[in-house]
Amino acid sequence: MSTEVSPNANGQPAQAAGTKPAVPEKMSRESVTIISTLLVATFVVILNETIMNVALQRLMVDLQVDAPTVQWLSTGFMLTMAVVIPTTGFILQSLSTRAVFMLAMGLFAGGTALAAVAPGFEILLLARIVQAGGTAIMLPLLMTTILTLVPLAKRGAVMGNVSIAISVAPAMGPTVSGLILEHFTWRFMFVFVLPVALAALAIGAKYLTNIGETEKTKLDFLSVFLTVPAFGGLVYGLSQIGGGHGGQAGPSAGAVAALVIGVAALAVFVLRQVRLQKAEAPLLDLRAFNFRMFTVSVLLMVVAMMALFGGVILLPLYLQEVRGLGSLETGLALLPGGLAMGLLGPVIGRLFDKVGPLPLTVTGSILMVVTLWQFSMLDAGTAVAWIVTLHVGLSFGLALLFTPAFTTGLNPLPPHLYSHGSAIMSTTQQVAGAAGTALLVSIFSVVSATSGLVAGMSAAFMTATVIAFAAVVLSAMMRKTEGSGHGPAH
Repeated sequence: MSTEVSPNANGQPAQAAGTKPAVPEKMSRESVTIISTLLVATFVVILNETIMNVALQRLMVDLQVDAPTVQWLSTGFMLTMAVVIPTTGFILQSLSTRAVFMLAMGLFAGGTALAAVAPGFEILLLARIVQAGGTAIMLPLLMTTILTLVPLAKRGAVMGNVSIAISVAPAMGPTVSGLILEHFTWRFMFVFVLPVALAALAIGAKYLTNIGETEKTKLDFLSVFLTVPAFGGLVYGLSQIGGGHGGQAGPSAGAVAALVIGVAALAVFVLRQVRLQKAEAPLLDLRAFNFRMFTVSVLLMVVAMMALFGGVILLPLYLQEVRGLGSLETGLALLPGGLAMGLLGPVIGRLFDKVGPLPLTVTGSILMVVTLWQFSMLDAGTAVAWIVTLHVGLSFGLALLFTPAFTTGLNPLPPHLYSHGSAIMSTTQQVAGAAGTALLVSIFSVVSATSGLVAGMSAAFMTATVIAFAAVVLSAMMRKTEGSGHGPAH
């Protein structure tokens, strides 16, 4: 039963002759199946994104490589994501839903299988890059599908379920890998993921129907070429600045050069897209920024992602370096926060549909500021139970931000901007995550080298607290957005 469903002007499936109204009270069973399949697949690919972090130490020994080399398994993954995501707007408009899903999960499953049998570091790195190509496509595909299939009044609740994938999965990654490494070799991190990936691929192949209409759009190769130095340069430069060891006086010349090249290439990329918009053929359509709530939501997501990624990196450092916890204990300590964020997502989504974004985002941003400030007060004797409580509080605050920001930002976009809006949000998340990690880890490294680990941790979290104040201001600007039948709000 593979029917084509074309979206109407409001982004809902078009009404064919003799069929039910275009905006049904309840979603069809087909729509639920499509979104559920994409949600499970997205959860699996995002879980894989953080599953390697705990294993790097083991891989250095098993593959006989040093720390800067093994770090490329994470850096290479991030770089591939940063380069591929900006092209997903074009991919989603040019290929059918089934084709995009099969491409994404095919790449991910293939990369996972290759990683499981990799004889050495080089093949493992190649496998991670292939995995990242599939991962980069999945989240924009899921977002675009939700915008096309879900009635406006129910989008908050469905977007709340998406937060399970984007918040529980990364939080569970270190715990899952910690459990696996306790009993098996590092290869089993991929062996256990592979059957789930193949099952999602098989279910998608059987049940997934095409939604929306493909468009004959020309691929601008210069824009694709520019994504490599623009987004790749930014993410690499930021990750290298943040990854500097305490012994370094400052960022390396290579990291600074990558940042300079990244900023310059990004400026050229933006100018190129503005020019291509006149011919209706941009790789990444920046006209989404003409919608005020989209712009505010993207900025709010940037601040929230900087806080989230900084916390994800700094808290394990604190628990392991200052408190002496093992990798499995660290993963278990951070698990309640990740579960809280994901399980609250659907509840917050339903609340959003009733009360709009303002009460949720203001509460969430204030909670984020308070918990980050409390993190800056940690010392060598702080009870682990209090740290877990604070992490749950931070996760709750972020959950109150993510679902309203996604939904409020994407709601007003017209259907032809759905895929581009999703791609812009995903790209800015990657860059913001790298920037947050770079900034906070750099501050931690510099202060730790002169004043000790606790002082370094305190300085980094205090910086995160100051950044989080921007989220309070942006949250106060959030307003409920209508459907895409309305013009851009300037």
